[in-house]
Amino acid sequence: MKEMTIGKTRGLQQLANPSGVFTICAVDHRRSLRKMIGNGNEAEASHQTMVDFKMDVCEVIASHASAVMLDPIYSASQAIAANVIPGDTGLLVSLEAADYDAYGTDGQFSELLIDWDVDKVRSLGASAVKIPLYYRPDLPNIASDQLNIVTKISYDCQRADIALIVSPRTYIVREIERDYWEFARKKPDLVIDTVHQVSRLPVDVLKVEFPVDVTYERDEERLLYICQQLDESSRVPWVLLSGGASFEVFCWQVKIACMAGASGFIAGRALWQEATTTHSRWERLQFLKTTGVDRLAKLTALANTFANPWHHKVQANNNYLYPSISDDELHTSNEGEEFVSEPFVNLKSFTSEANP
Repeated sequence: MKEMTIGKTRGLQQLANPSGVFTICAVDHRRSLRKMIGNGNEAEASHQTMVDFKMDVCEVIASHASAVMLDPIYSASQAIAANVIPGDTGLLVSLEAADYDAYGTDGQFSELLIDWDVDKVRSLGASAVKIPLYYRPDLPNIASDQLNIVTKISYDCQRADIALIVSPRTYIVREIERDYWEFARKKPDLVIDTVHQVSRLPVDVLKVEFPVDVTYERDEERLLYICQQLDESSRVPWVLLSGGASFEVFCWQVKIACMAGASGFIAGRALWQEATTTHSRWERLQFLKTTGVDRLAKLTALANTFANPWHHKVQANNNYLYPSISDDELHTSNEGEEFVSEPFVNLKSFTSEANP
């Protein structure tokens, strides 16, 4: 079982509910949210409009979630100043410069915000840092570079003793997949291999997409089996992201994923997307207070019933009991894995371990 430092352990305790299950509301969206609010026209959504929307979601839903995931531009410090995050609700801060949909499918690493870093997130009192990762495990040259970048960021999180959540997403390569159906057939293996490789880095939680496109595969036994393979491949706790799925579909996916071993969910648009099209702020608040809260309650009930608590995959290592220990020793786990500031990832080791 992987060991986790006290600072990281405390962060995950804050993100989860008392049962050790993550029931997180995500409102870190930027470009996609501007499009939704502006009815396709980003320019229609001003900075203050974005702040107001995110504050409304936090004010209504944060008390019902184990944590909220916010961005530093429109919501993280604003929500703290506005006192709309209860003291017993965790705060997860995303550091990417833009949403997933702002990036292409060439495997580039999502740029991080220039004026924000791990230390600044820590100074907010946040429980954890989240970064995205477009990833194809079958493209080893690109994948190795991506893994090295994540490992360098993870070293900053180790130094600050704050938990790191990585959100890997697969993507279509037009030169390889002729159409989306071909990609959909490959997706389960791509997601499972991705989880296998990324979870072996010094990261703490994975925020994972559902590994199957349910447009093409609806057999629950097959879906459960694939999610169980995903769980077996992960050395760290993982949660399911909503990824723009409808609420009904996401409920189904959450149940299957949690039965397979997921430790909960991070839900965004599945909870609040219709609130972006209401005609007044009053209507938006009414939607959030009724439909939004009800949706989160249903997802939470599923997760509490079926999810695997996050601490079943990791255990606390009380490193603060040994203040005289050297930095080199602190950066080495009980399994002898050394975490260095300038790492180099050899993808062959991941491949050989996955396919002995």
